[in-house]
Amino acid sequence: MTPDFSKYPDGLVPVIIQDNDTQKVLMLGFMNEEAFGKTKQEMKVIFYSRSKQRLWTKGESSGNFLLVKEILTDCDNDTLLIKANPTGPVCHTGADTCFNESNKEFTLQKLEQVIMNRRSNPDDFSYTSSLFAKGINKIAQKLGEEAVELVIESKDNNAELFLNEAADLLYHYLVLLQAKDHSLKDVISILAARHN
Repeated sequence: MTPDFSKYPDGLVPVIIQDNDTQKVLMLGFMNEEAFGKTKQEMKVIFYSRSKQRLWTKGESSGNFLLVKEILTDCDNDTLLIKANPTGPVCHTGADTCFNESNKEFTLQKLEQVIMNRRSNPDDFSYTSSLFAKGINKIAQKLGEEAVELVIESKDNNAELFLNEAADLLYHYLVLLQAKDHSLKDVISILAARHN
């Protein structure tokens, strides 16, 4: 599974980083043999930075690391695909990917980031911040209320009301996860383990 670094004059192979959970392409970087070895050893993505002319751990300054889950080589053994779990935004712009995909669509991950931000940086005008201020009992109660409202709407044929209640339930569920210091990824990991 070691790529053929000799295929490139500078000894740098291209490395595609893919989100292990969402399968989105996050970024492209380069590795020399030393960066590849350290990446396998530390299970964090370590590139060779062409601009800095040194090894560079993704997240060394931002804290947004890429935790390695799987390393694959292509059929020619001259390109790597690394499936990783990012610990924060991947791009220096603050976007989830360097290809600006996350700005084109609204995702659960984006909503989760907003909820996390409202918890860390309370805003007096934010409903989310007010929920966190009221504590876990109020958050759990609100989730229960939304679940009941969704069940009630499911018995009727008004798609708009049903979908709005489903959105309310999902939002409050993400707030509860955050209040308990967990994330959607934690739940997805359990579902993935059950599926396997």
